[in-house]
Amino acid sequence: MQKSSDGKAITIYDIAKEAGVSPATVSRVLTRSAKVRPEKQEKVEALIAKYNFKPNVLAKGLADTRTKTIGVLAADVRNPYYASLFVACEQAAKEAGYTVMLYNSLGKTENEVELLGKLQQQKVDAIIQLGGRVDDLSSSIEYVELINDVMSTIPVIVTGKLDGTRCHVVRIDSMKAMELLMGHLLGMGHRKISLVGGRQDVLATFEKSQMYKQILRENKIPYDPELVMDDGGRYDFETGYRQMNGLLARRRDMTAVIAVNDFTAIGVMRSLNEHGIRIPQDMSVVSYDNTYMAEMAMPRLTSIDYNYEEYGRKLIDTSIALIEGRKRDALRMVMPSLVVRESSGSAPKR
Repeated sequence: MQKSSDGKAITIYDIAKEAGVSPATVSRVLTRSAKVRPEKQEKVEALIAKYNFKPNVLAKGLADTRTKTIGVLAADVRNPYYASLFVACEQAAKEAGYTVMLYNSLGKTENEVELLGKLQQQKVDAIIQLGGRVDDLSSSIEYVELINDVMSTIPVIVTGKLDGTRCHVVRIDSMKAMELLMGHLLGMGHRKISLVGGRQDVLATFEKSQMYKQILRENKIPYDPELVMDDGGRYDFETGYRQMNGLLARRRDMTAVIAVNDFTAIGVMRSLNEHGIRIPQDMSVVSYDNTYMAEMAMPRLTSIDYNYEEYGRKLIDTSIALIEGRKRDALRMVMPSLVVRESSGSAPKR
């Protein structure tokens, strides 16, 4: 099979785009499952010959009619971020006359691989991946090959990135999110600001840490690696609690903590409370995701909001456009905003 000018494998969607027809029309030509107008058939067959296009066996079973179902593969819906984003996708899909089918990989790559296959078997019209391997800073060759295989029959939309694929991407501007939090804290006099939670091999976490360093440089504040808890932590309560305990065992001169998400922030706040450190009088705590946890925390948590309604709408709109053979930008960003609550305040005088 030939490859496109940028070296990526030709898919059924590339053929459709160049021929000016829908992917379903290309499928009908390939499977000869229904009549196609002669002029369209000639265009498609010419391109199939030009690129020596040979679809995988799954393409043979591609139905002529759409199922009006979009598969959503979430990294872990126990995390309220993914739960909130899925609900937003579900609502947007319903408004557009589609249904969504949710699969939860529970944070395991082997589950992702298995569930991608199941979604194909269910003949969904598109797949949206919320987190998981698509969040990796460096894309696995094996995983990229898997996704390219899936994309030979249906479009895949991701919330991270997959180098070496033609996946459309809808994601948060993570660097802008860190800029908002740092601007908020610096504006209240904080200079010693700690980062807690997450892993540097995850794209969004890496981008946030890079922006954190950049903003420190711009404000002539020395970077202190001891304030960045980078021990391969996760995105959960236990990591926030453990890392904050470890940080407090070494030093207590920081005046603010940026947690990687609300889940982690709750663990941070538990640790601070157990050490008799008042929030925000002694230490401000801020985070990302603005889930229900931010409202339930005591005190309520200052957090970055992702406008889940817009996020879900863009994911579903991109999916439906690709299903119908219409164009959408390969990268669509969702702008974050800051919701200020009682967990952040002016830096204490020490």
